[in-house]
Amino acid sequence: MLIIIEPQQSIAWLSISSLVESFMDISPLVLVAITIASSLFLYLLFKKDYRGYNLPGGSLGFPLIGESISFLRAQLQDRGDQWIHDRVLKHGPVFKTHMMGSPTFVITGQPGNKFVFGADYDIMSAKPPKTLAIVAGEYSLSDLPKPRYLLVKQGMVSFLKAESLQHHVKHMDRLIKASLLRESKDRDVVQAVQFMKNLTFEVACCVLFGVEDEVIIKGLMSDFAVAFKAFWSIPINLPGTNYTRGLAARKRIVEKILPIIQKKKEELANGTLSPRNDVIACFLSIGGENVVPLSDLEIIDNFIFLMIASHDTAANLSSMMIWKLARDKEIYNKIRDEQLNILAQRQGGDETLTWMEVNKMKYTWSVAQELMRVIPPLFGNFRTTTADTTFAGYDLPKGWQVFWVACETHMDKNFFENPATFDPSRFEAKKPIPPCTYIPFGAGMHQCIGNEYARVKTLTIVHHLVTRFEWSQVNPNEKISRQPLPYPSTGLPIKLVSKPAVLINESNLLKILVVQ
Repeated sequence: MLIIIEPQQSIAWLSISSLVESFMDISPLVLVAITIASSLFLYLLFKKDYRGYNLPGGSLGFPLIGESISFLRAQLQDRGDQWIHDRVLKHGPVFKTHMMGSPTFVITGQPGNKFVFGADYDIMSAKPPKTLAIVAGEYSLSDLPKPRYLLVKQGMVSFLKAESLQHHVKHMDRLIKASLLRESKDRDVVQAVQFMKNLTFEVACCVLFGVEDEVIIKGLMSDFAVAFKAFWSIPINLPGTNYTRGLAARKRIVEKILPIIQKKKEELANGTLSPRNDVIACFLSIGGENVVPLSDLEIIDNFIFLMIASHDTAANLSSMMIWKLARDKEIYNKIRDEQLNILAQRQGGDETLTWMEVNKMKYTWSVAQELMRVIPPLFGNFRTTTADTTFAGYDLPKGWQVFWVACETHMDKNFFENPATFDPSRFEAKKPIPPCTYIPFGAGMHQCIGNEYARVKTLTIVHHLVTRFEWSQVNPNEKISRQPLPYPSTGLPIKLVSKPAVLINESNLLKILVVQ
Protein backbone atom coordinates (compact mmCIF):
# COMPACT_ATOMS: atom_id res chain seq x y z
CA MET A 1 0.00 0.00 0.00
CA LEU A 2 1.32 3.33 -0.96
CA ILE A 3 0.47 5.43 2.02
CA ILE A 4 1.87 8.86 1.25
CA ILE A 5 0.43 11.27 3.74
CA GLU A 6 2.00 14.37 2.23
CA PRO A 7 4.35 11.67 1.04
CA GLN A 8 7.11 12.27 3.55
CA GLN A 9 5.02 11.43 6.61
CA SER A 10 4.92 7.69 6.05
CA ILE A 11 8.69 7.67 5.65
CA ALA A 12 9.34 9.16 9.07
CA TRP A 13 7.58 6.28 10.74
CA LEU A 14 8.79 3.30 8.70
CA SER A 15 11.89 2.14 10.56
CA ILE A 16 11.75 3.19 14.20
CA SER A 17 12.74 -0.34 15.22
CA SER A 18 16.07 0.31 13.46
CA LEU A 19 16.85 2.81 16.22
CA VAL A 20 17.08 -0.04 18.72
CA GLU A 21 19.23 -2.09 16.31
CA SER A 22 21.59 0.84 15.94
CA PHE A 23 22.69 0.60 19.56
CA MET A 24 23.77 -2.98 18.87
CA ASP A 25 26.16 -2.28 15.99
CA ILE A 26 28.40 0.40 17.50
CA SER A 27 31.49 0.01 19.66
CA PRO A 28 31.79 0.71 23.43
CA LEU A 29 34.01 3.70 22.59
CA VAL A 30 31.22 5.19 20.53
CA LEU A 31 28.77 4.53 23.37
CA VAL A 32 31.02 6.57 25.67
CA ALA A 33 30.94 9.38 23.12
CA ILE A 34 27.17 9.15 23.01
CA THR A 35 27.03 9.40 26.81
CA ILE A 36 29.13 12.57 26.71
CA ALA A 37 26.94 13.94 23.94
CA SER A 38 23.89 13.15 26.06
CA SER A 39 25.24 15.25 28.90
CA LEU A 40 25.92 18.11 26.50
CA PHE A 41 22.42 17.72 25.11
CA LEU A 42 20.95 17.98 28.63
CA TYR A 43 22.84 21.22 29.16
CA LEU A 44 21.73 22.67 25.85
CA LEU A 45 18.15 21.58 26.44
CA PHE A 46 17.87 23.43 29.71
CA LYS A 47 19.90 26.34 28.43
CA LYS A 48 17.01 27.05 26.08
CA ASP A 49 14.60 29.17 28.05
CA TYR A 50 10.98 28.06 27.62
CA ARG A 51 9.75 29.93 30.69
CA GLY A 52 7.99 32.42 28.47
CA TYR A 53 6.00 29.65 26.77
CA ASN A 54 2.79 28.08 28.00
CA LEU A 55 3.64 24.41 27.41
CA PRO A 56 1.27 21.49 28.09
CA GLY A 57 1.88 18.91 30.81
CA GLY A 58 4.06 15.87 30.26
CA SER A 59 7.63 14.65 30.70
CA LEU A 60 10.72 15.10 28.53
CA GLY A 61 12.20 11.93 30.05
CA PHE A 62 15.93 11.19 29.93
CA PRO A 63 18.44 13.32 28.00
CA LEU A 64 18.63 12.49 24.29
CA ILE A 65 16.55 9.32 24.72
CA GLY A 66 13.56 11.07 26.26
CA GLU A 67 10.66 8.62 26.46
CA SER A 68 11.65 6.85 23.24
CA ILE A 69 12.54 3.53 24.86
CA SER A 70 9.26 3.14 26.75
CA PHE A 71 7.34 4.20 23.64
CA LEU A 72 9.20 1.73 21.40
CA ARG A 73 8.70 -1.05 23.94
CA ALA A 74 4.97 -0.35 23.99
CA GLN A 75 4.92 -0.43 20.18
CA LEU A 76 6.68 -3.79 19.99
CA GLN A 77 4.15 -5.18 22.49
CA ASP A 78 1.24 -3.64 20.53
CA ARG A 79 0.41 -1.40 23.51
CA GLY A 80 1.12 1.91 21.82
CA ASP A 81 -2.49 3.03 22.08
CA GLN A 82 -2.42 2.42 25.84
CA TRP A 83 0.86 4.37 26.14
CA ILE A 84 -0.82 7.36 24.50
CA HIS A 85 -4.12 6.96 26.34
CA ASP A 86 -2.44 6.84 29.78
CA ARG A 87 -0.84 10.22 29.10
CA VAL A 88 -4.02 11.69 27.67
CA LEU A 89 -5.82 10.72 30.89
CA LYS A 90 -3.06 12.34 32.95
CA HIS A 91 -2.32 15.48 30.92
CA GLY A 92 -5.20 15.93 28.48
CA PRO A 93 -5.41 15.60 24.67
CA VAL A 94 -2.21 17.65 24.22
CA PHE A 95 0.95 16.74 26.11
CA LYS A 96 4.70 17.12 25.75
CA THR A 97 7.29 14.36 25.62
CA HIS A 98 10.66 13.70 24.00
CA MET A 99 10.86 11.12 21.20
CA MET A 100 13.38 10.22 18.52
CA GLY A 101 15.83 12.91 19.54
CA SER A 102 13.51 15.92 19.72
CA PRO A 103 11.09 17.57 22.16
CA THR A 104 7.63 16.61 20.98
CA PHE A 105 4.01 17.66 21.31
CA VAL A 106 1.57 14.77 21.07
CA ILE A 107 -1.75 16.09 19.77
CA THR A 108 -4.79 13.80 19.84
CA GLY A 109 -8.51 13.88 19.09
CA GLN A 110 -10.55 15.38 16.26
CA PRO A 111 -9.61 19.04 16.97
CA GLY A 112 -5.95 18.04 17.10
CA ASN A 113 -6.20 16.14 13.82
CA LYS A 114 -7.88 19.13 12.17
CA PHE A 115 -5.07 21.38 13.39
CA VAL A 116 -2.23 19.10 12.23
CA PHE A 117 -3.72 18.13 8.86
CA GLY A 118 -4.88 21.67 8.18
CA ALA A 119 -1.57 23.36 9.02
CA ASP A 120 0.09 25.14 6.13
CA TYR A 121 3.61 24.31 5.00
CA ASP A 122 4.75 27.64 6.51
CA ILE A 123 3.58 26.58 9.98
CA MET A 124 4.34 22.88 10.06
CA SER A 125 6.38 20.61 7.80
CA ALA A 126 7.05 16.89 7.71
CA LYS A 127 10.81 17.21 7.93
CA PRO A 128 12.24 13.71 8.44
CA PRO A 129 15.05 12.65 10.79
CA LYS A 130 18.59 13.62 9.75
CA THR A 131 19.67 10.09 8.81
CA LEU A 132 16.66 9.57 6.59
CA ALA A 133 17.19 12.91 4.90
CA ILE A 134 20.82 12.06 4.15
CA VAL A 135 20.08 8.60 2.72
CA ALA A 136 17.03 9.80 0.76
CA GLY A 137 18.96 12.80 -0.53
CA GLU A 138 19.04 16.57 -0.17
CA TYR A 139 16.48 17.06 -2.96
CA SER A 140 13.85 14.66 -1.65
CA LEU A 141 10.36 16.08 -1.23
CA SER A 142 10.63 16.69 2.50
CA ASP A 143 13.71 18.92 2.16
CA LEU A 144 12.71 21.00 -0.86
CA PRO A 145 11.76 24.69 -0.67
CA LYS A 146 8.06 25.26 -1.20
CA PRO A 147 8.13 26.06 -4.99
CA ARG A 148 10.13 22.91 -5.83
CA TYR A 149 8.13 20.89 -3.30
CA LEU A 150 4.92 21.77 -5.14
CA LEU A 151 6.53 20.95 -8.48
CA VAL A 152 7.72 17.49 -7.41
CA LYS A 153 4.41 16.76 -5.73
CA GLN A 154 2.67 17.71 -8.98
CA GLY A 155 4.73 15.06 -10.79
CA MET A 156 3.72 12.41 -8.26
CA VAL A 157 0.04 13.37 -8.31
CA SER A 158 -0.13 13.40 -12.10
CA PHE A 159 0.61 9.67 -12.11
CA LEU A 160 -1.12 8.59 -8.88
CA LYS A 161 -4.50 10.20 -9.54
CA ALA A 162 -7.36 7.89 -10.55
CA GLU A 163 -7.50 9.16 -14.14
CA SER A 164 -3.94 7.94 -14.73
CA LEU A 165 -4.00 4.79 -12.60
CA GLN A 166 -6.95 3.26 -14.41
CA HIS A 167 -4.69 2.77 -17.45
CA HIS A 168 -2.30 0.65 -15.35
CA VAL A 169 -4.78 -1.77 -13.75
CA LYS A 170 -4.20 -4.52 -16.32
CA HIS A 171 -0.42 -4.21 -15.97
CA MET A 172 -0.67 -4.42 -12.18
CA ASP A 173 -3.08 -7.36 -12.45
CA ARG A 174 -0.71 -9.37 -14.66
CA LEU A 175 2.24 -8.71 -12.35
CA ILE A 176 0.36 -9.73 -9.20
CA LYS A 177 -1.14 -12.84 -10.79
CA ALA A 178 2.21 -14.03 -12.14
CA SER A 179 3.98 -13.40 -8.83
CA LEU A 180 1.30 -15.20 -6.82
CA LEU A 181 1.37 -18.26 -9.08
CA ARG A 182 5.18 -18.31 -9.01
CA GLU A 183 5.32 -18.05 -5.21
CA SER A 184 2.71 -20.77 -4.61
CA LYS A 185 4.05 -23.27 -7.15
CA ASP A 186 5.03 -26.57 -5.50
CA ARG A 187 4.78 -24.95 -2.08
CA ASP A 188 2.26 -25.61 0.67
CA VAL A 189 3.49 -22.99 3.14
CA VAL A 190 4.19 -19.36 2.23
CA GLN A 191 5.71 -16.66 4.45
CA ALA A 192 2.98 -14.14 3.70
CA VAL A 193 4.61 -10.98 5.09
CA GLN A 194 7.88 -11.39 3.21
CA PHE A 195 6.01 -12.35 0.06
CA MET A 196 3.85 -9.22 0.29
CA LYS A 197 6.97 -7.07 0.79
CA ASN A 198 8.67 -8.61 -2.25
CA LEU A 199 5.50 -8.34 -4.33
CA THR A 200 4.94 -4.73 -3.33
CA PHE A 201 8.50 -3.80 -4.26
CA GLU A 202 8.22 -5.50 -7.65
CA VAL A 203 4.90 -3.78 -8.43
CA ALA A 204 6.31 -0.40 -7.36
CA CYS A 205 9.35 -0.81 -9.62
CA CYS A 206 7.29 -1.89 -12.62
CA VAL A 207 4.14 0.21 -12.29
CA LEU A 208 5.30 3.33 -10.45
CA PHE A 209 8.72 3.68 -12.06
CA GLY A 210 8.65 1.64 -15.27
CA VAL A 211 11.61 -0.52 -14.21
CA GLU A 212 10.96 -3.96 -15.70
CA ASP A 213 14.42 -5.58 -15.78
CA GLU A 214 14.37 -8.49 -13.31
CA VAL A 215 18.09 -8.25 -12.51
CA ILE A 216 17.84 -4.51 -11.74
CA ILE A 217 14.73 -5.06 -9.59
CA LYS A 218 16.49 -7.73 -7.52
CA GLY A 219 19.53 -5.49 -7.12
CA LEU A 220 17.41 -2.54 -6.04
CA MET A 221 15.50 -4.73 -3.60
CA SER A 222 18.76 -5.79 -1.98
CA ASP A 223 20.08 -2.22 -1.81
CA PHE A 224 16.86 -0.80 -0.38
CA ALA A 225 16.76 -3.52 2.28
CA VAL A 226 20.09 -2.12 3.52
CA ALA A 227 18.98 1.50 3.13
CA PHE A 228 15.78 0.93 5.13
CA LYS A 229 17.84 -0.05 8.19
CA ALA A 230 19.79 3.20 8.04
CA PHE A 231 16.84 5.55 8.30
CA TRP A 232 16.59 5.49 12.09
CA SER A 233 20.20 4.58 12.78
CA ILE A 234 22.61 6.71 14.75
CA PRO A 235 24.37 8.97 12.18
CA ILE A 236 27.93 7.83 12.91
CA ASN A 237 29.93 7.04 9.78
CA LEU A 238 32.01 4.09 11.02
CA PRO A 239 32.59 0.78 9.21
CA GLY A 240 29.96 -1.85 9.92
CA THR A 241 27.21 0.46 11.18
CA ASN A 242 23.74 0.54 9.65
CA TYR A 243 24.29 4.20 8.77
CA THR A 244 27.50 3.57 6.82
CA ARG A 245 26.01 0.57 5.03
CA GLY A 246 22.99 2.73 4.15
CA LEU A 247 25.19 5.39 2.55
CA ALA A 248 26.90 2.73 0.43
CA ALA A 249 23.50 1.32 -0.57
CA ARG A 250 22.35 4.77 -1.68
CA LYS A 251 25.41 5.06 -3.93
CA ARG A 252 24.56 1.73 -5.58
CA ILE A 253 20.92 2.79 -6.06
CA VAL A 254 22.04 5.99 -7.79
CA GLU A 255 24.31 4.00 -10.11
CA LYS A 256 21.39 1.75 -11.11
CA ILE A 257 18.85 4.54 -11.66
CA LEU A 258 20.94 7.03 -13.66
CA PRO A 259 21.01 4.89 -16.85
CA ILE A 260 17.24 4.33 -16.53
CA ILE A 261 16.63 8.09 -16.39
CA GLN A 262 18.85 8.64 -19.43
CA LYS A 263 17.01 5.97 -21.41
CA LYS A 264 13.63 7.46 -20.54
CA LYS A 265 14.84 10.89 -21.65
CA GLU A 266 15.71 9.44 -25.06
CA GLU A 267 12.38 7.59 -25.34
CA LEU A 268 10.42 10.73 -24.45
CA ALA A 269 12.40 12.72 -27.01
CA ASN A 270 11.68 10.30 -29.86
CA GLY A 271 8.05 9.77 -28.85
CA THR A 272 8.26 6.09 -27.89
CA LEU A 273 7.41 6.75 -24.22
CA SER A 274 4.28 8.45 -22.89
CA PRO A 275 4.81 11.32 -20.40
CA ARG A 276 2.31 9.48 -18.15
CA ASN A 277 3.94 6.05 -18.45
CA ASP A 278 5.39 6.14 -14.92
CA VAL A 279 6.47 8.56 -12.20
CA ILE A 280 9.97 9.05 -13.63
CA ALA A 281 8.44 9.95 -17.01
CA CYS A 282 6.13 12.40 -15.22
CA PHE A 283 9.12 13.98 -13.47
CA LEU A 284 10.99 14.31 -16.76
CA SER A 285 7.95 15.91 -18.41
CA ILE A 286 7.60 18.70 -15.85
CA GLY A 287 8.23 22.03 -17.51
CA GLY A 288 6.68 25.21 -18.78
CA GLU A 289 7.30 28.92 -18.82
CA ASN A 290 9.66 30.04 -16.04
CA VAL A 291 9.87 26.45 -14.73
CA VAL A 292 13.29 24.85 -14.29
CA PRO A 293 12.99 21.12 -15.17
CA LEU A 294 13.88 18.60 -12.50
CA SER A 295 17.54 17.63 -12.44
CA ASP A 296 18.70 14.00 -12.49
CA LEU A 297 19.58 14.28 -8.81
CA GLU A 298 16.14 15.65 -7.92
CA ILE A 299 14.55 12.72 -9.77
CA ILE A 300 16.84 10.16 -8.11
CA ASP A 301 16.28 11.55 -4.62
CA ASN A 302 12.52 11.47 -5.08
CA PHE A 303 12.63 8.00 -6.60
CA ILE A 304 14.34 6.87 -3.39
CA PHE A 305 11.94 8.95 -1.32
CA LEU A 306 8.82 7.50 -2.97
CA MET A 307 10.14 3.95 -2.83
CA ILE A 308 10.75 4.38 0.90
CA ALA A 309 7.25 5.77 1.38
CA SER A 310 5.63 2.92 -0.53
CA HIS A 311 7.52 -0.01 0.95
CA ASP A 312 6.40 -1.32 4.35
CA THR A 313 3.15 0.61 4.34
CA ALA A 314 2.32 -0.86 0.94
CA ALA A 315 2.88 -4.43 2.10
CA ASN A 316 1.18 -3.99 5.44
CA LEU A 317 -2.50 -3.82 4.47
CA SER A 318 -2.22 -6.82 2.14
CA SER A 319 -0.51 -8.84 4.89
CA MET A 320 -3.13 -7.86 7.45
CA MET A 321 -5.96 -8.74 5.05
CA ILE A 322 -4.46 -12.23 4.65
CA TRP A 323 -4.24 -12.48 8.45
CA LYS A 324 -7.84 -11.34 8.95
CA LEU A 325 -9.33 -13.62 6.28
CA ALA A 326 -7.49 -16.62 7.74
CA ARG A 327 -9.19 -15.95 11.08
CA ASP A 328 -12.69 -15.03 9.90
CA LYS A 329 -14.32 -17.56 7.59
CA GLU A 330 -17.54 -15.56 7.27
CA ILE A 331 -15.74 -12.50 5.94
CA TYR A 332 -13.58 -14.67 3.68
CA ASN A 333 -16.70 -16.25 2.14
CA LYS A 334 -18.39 -12.87 1.61
CA ILE A 335 -15.31 -11.47 -0.10
CA ARG A 336 -14.92 -14.60 -2.21
CA ASP A 337 -18.56 -14.42 -3.30
CA GLU A 338 -18.13 -10.77 -4.32
CA GLN A 339 -14.99 -11.54 -6.32
CA LEU A 340 -16.47 -14.59 -8.06
CA ASN A 341 -19.60 -12.67 -9.00
CA ILE A 342 -17.39 -10.07 -10.64
CA LEU A 343 -15.70 -12.80 -12.68
CA ALA A 344 -19.03 -14.37 -13.61
CA GLN A 345 -20.21 -11.07 -15.08
CA ARG A 346 -17.09 -10.65 -17.20
CA GLN A 347 -17.70 -10.46 -20.93
CA GLY A 348 -15.27 -11.60 -23.62
CA GLY A 349 -12.05 -13.55 -23.30
CA ASP A 350 -9.89 -10.99 -21.47
CA GLU A 351 -8.76 -12.52 -18.16
CA THR A 352 -7.25 -9.38 -16.63
CA LEU A 353 -9.04 -7.11 -14.19
CA THR A 354 -10.45 -3.80 -15.38
CA TRP A 355 -10.90 -0.47 -13.62
CA MET A 356 -14.66 -1.02 -13.63
CA GLU A 357 -14.28 -4.43 -11.96
CA VAL A 358 -12.02 -3.03 -9.26
CA ASN A 359 -14.65 -0.39 -8.50
CA LYS A 360 -17.23 -3.13 -7.94
CA MET A 361 -15.27 -4.56 -5.00
CA LYS A 362 -17.26 -2.55 -2.44
CA TYR A 363 -17.46 -5.08 0.39
CA THR A 364 -13.80 -6.12 0.03
CA TRP A 365 -12.68 -2.51 0.41
CA SER A 366 -15.04 -1.96 3.35
CA VAL A 367 -13.28 -4.84 5.13
CA ALA A 368 -9.91 -3.25 4.37
CA GLN A 369 -11.12 0.13 5.66
CA GLU A 370 -12.42 -1.39 8.88
CA LEU A 371 -9.15 -3.26 9.35
CA MET A 372 -7.26 0.04 9.02
CA ARG A 373 -9.57 1.58 11.61
CA VAL A 374 -9.01 -1.16 14.18
CA ILE A 375 -5.32 -1.71 13.38
CA PRO A 376 -4.09 1.42 11.56
CA PRO A 377 -0.99 0.81 9.40
CA LEU A 378 0.53 4.03 10.69
CA PHE A 379 0.16 4.38 14.43
CA GLY A 380 0.89 8.06 13.98
CA ASN A 381 3.50 10.35 12.48
CA PHE A 382 5.76 13.30 13.02
CA ARG A 383 5.65 16.84 11.74
CA THR A 384 7.84 19.78 12.75
CA THR A 385 6.83 23.33 13.59
CA THR A 386 8.50 25.80 11.23
CA ALA A 387 7.31 28.84 13.18
CA ASP A 388 6.01 29.60 16.65
CA THR A 389 2.31 28.77 16.77
CA THR A 390 -0.43 27.89 19.26
CA PHE A 391 -3.04 25.19 19.74
CA ALA A 392 -5.68 24.67 22.44
CA GLY A 393 -4.24 27.54 24.48
CA TYR A 394 -0.69 26.13 24.44
CA ASP A 395 2.41 27.56 22.77
CA LEU A 396 4.20 25.38 20.22
CA PRO A 397 7.74 26.74 19.78
CA LYS A 398 9.44 26.60 16.41
CA GLY A 399 11.49 23.43 15.85
CA TRP A 400 9.48 21.09 18.09
CA GLN A 401 8.11 17.85 16.71
CA VAL A 402 4.35 17.36 16.57
CA PHE A 403 3.14 13.76 16.74
CA TRP A 404 -0.41 12.86 15.68
CA VAL A 405 -1.99 9.47 16.42
CA ALA A 406 -4.85 7.55 14.83
CA CYS A 407 -6.01 5.40 17.76
CA GLU A 408 -7.66 8.14 19.83
CA THR A 409 -10.32 8.90 17.19
CA HIS A 410 -10.45 5.46 15.52
CA MET A 411 -11.55 3.90 18.81
CA ASP A 412 -13.74 6.76 20.04
CA LYS A 413 -17.37 5.68 20.57
CA ASN A 414 -18.50 9.22 19.79
CA PHE A 415 -17.42 8.67 16.19
CA PHE A 416 -17.64 4.88 15.78
CA GLU A 417 -20.42 2.97 17.53
CA ASN A 418 -19.11 -0.08 19.41
CA PRO A 419 -15.55 0.73 18.31
CA ALA A 420 -14.08 -2.57 19.54
CA THR A 421 -16.41 -4.52 17.21
CA PHE A 422 -15.13 -5.36 13.74
CA ASP A 423 -17.94 -4.11 11.51
CA PRO A 424 -17.23 -3.41 7.80
CA SER A 425 -20.80 -2.19 7.31
CA ARG A 426 -19.94 1.11 9.00
CA PHE A 427 -18.09 2.01 5.77
CA GLU A 428 -21.06 1.01 3.62
CA ALA A 429 -23.49 3.28 5.46
CA LYS A 430 -24.78 6.45 3.82
CA LYS A 431 -24.04 8.49 6.94
CA PRO A 432 -20.62 10.12 6.42
CA ILE A 433 -17.83 9.57 8.92
CA PRO A 434 -17.00 12.83 10.75
CA PRO A 435 -14.02 14.63 9.21
CA CYS A 436 -10.56 14.07 10.68
CA THR A 437 -11.65 11.04 12.72
CA TYR A 438 -10.69 8.25 10.30
CA ILE A 439 -7.13 9.03 9.26
CA PRO A 440 -5.19 6.04 7.87
CA PHE A 441 -4.65 8.15 4.74
CA GLY A 442 -4.34 11.47 6.53
CA ALA A 443 -6.92 14.21 6.03
CA GLY A 444 -7.53 17.69 4.70
CA MET A 445 -4.73 19.35 2.77
CA HIS A 446 -2.43 16.51 3.83
CA GLN A 447 -4.64 13.74 2.43
CA CYS A 448 -2.66 10.80 1.07
CA ILE A 449 -1.96 11.21 -2.64
CA GLY A 450 -1.42 7.46 -3.00
CA ASN A 451 -4.74 6.20 -1.62
CA GLU A 452 -6.06 5.13 -5.05
CA TYR A 453 -2.87 3.20 -5.78
CA ALA A 454 -3.19 1.56 -2.36
CA ARG A 455 -6.80 0.61 -2.99
CA VAL A 456 -6.22 -0.84 -6.47
CA LYS A 457 -3.15 -2.83 -5.46
CA THR A 458 -4.73 -4.26 -2.31
CA LEU A 459 -7.97 -5.23 -4.05
CA THR A 460 -6.09 -6.87 -6.91
CA ILE A 461 -4.02 -8.97 -4.52
CA VAL A 462 -7.07 -10.05 -2.51
CA HIS A 463 -8.98 -10.83 -5.72
CA HIS A 464 -6.36 -13.30 -6.93
CA LEU A 465 -5.93 -14.86 -3.50
CA VAL A 466 -9.58 -15.58 -2.73
CA THR A 467 -10.48 -16.76 -6.24
CA ARG A 468 -7.64 -19.29 -6.21
CA PHE A 469 -6.97 -20.32 -2.64
CA GLU A 470 -8.12 -20.96 0.87
CA TRP A 471 -5.51 -20.58 3.56
CA SER A 472 -4.94 -21.04 7.26
CA GLN A 473 -2.33 -19.80 9.71
CA VAL A 474 0.49 -22.16 10.60
CA ASN A 475 0.53 -20.42 14.00
CA PRO A 476 -3.13 -19.69 14.87
CA ASN A 477 -2.12 -17.81 18.04
CA GLU A 478 0.38 -15.56 16.26
CA LYS A 479 0.25 -12.10 17.83
CA ILE A 480 0.47 -8.70 16.19
CA SER A 481 3.60 -6.67 16.92
CA ARG A 482 4.40 -3.15 15.71
CA GLN A 483 7.82 -3.13 14.04
CA PRO A 484 6.82 -0.22 13.86
CA LEU A 485 4.02 -1.13 11.46
CA PRO A 486 1.64 -3.85 12.69
CA TYR A 487 2.64 -7.30 11.46
CA PRO A 488 2.03 -10.85 12.67
CA SER A 489 5.04 -11.46 14.88
CA THR A 490 6.43 -14.56 13.12
CA GLY A 491 5.94 -13.37 9.54
CA LEU A 492 2.50 -14.95 8.98
CA PRO A 493 3.34 -18.40 7.58
CA ILE A 494 0.17 -19.72 5.88
CA LYS A 495 -0.89 -23.06 4.41
CA LEU A 496 -2.33 -22.57 0.93
CA VAL A 497 -5.01 -24.88 -0.47
CA SER A 498 -5.87 -24.42 -4.14
CA LYS A 499 -9.53 -23.90 -5.07
CA PRO A 500 -9.44 -23.55 -8.87
CA ALA A 501 -13.06 -24.38 -9.75
CA VAL A 502 -16.34 -23.08 -8.33
CA LEU A 503 -20.04 -23.22 -9.13
CA ILE A 504 -21.96 -19.98 -9.54
CA ASN A 505 -25.71 -19.64 -9.98
CA GLU A 506 -26.12 -17.08 -12.76
CA SER A 507 -29.54 -16.33 -14.31
CA ASN A 508 -30.86 -19.65 -12.97
CA LEU A 509 -28.10 -21.51 -14.80
CA LEU A 510 -25.18 -23.32 -13.21
CA LYS A 511 -21.96 -22.01 -14.63
CA ILE A 512 -18.62 -23.66 -13.98
CA LEU A 513 -16.04 -20.94 -13.55
CA VAL A 514 -12.47 -22.14 -13.85
CA VAL A 515 -9.96 -19.65 -12.51
CA GLN A 516 -6.85 -19.98 -14.65
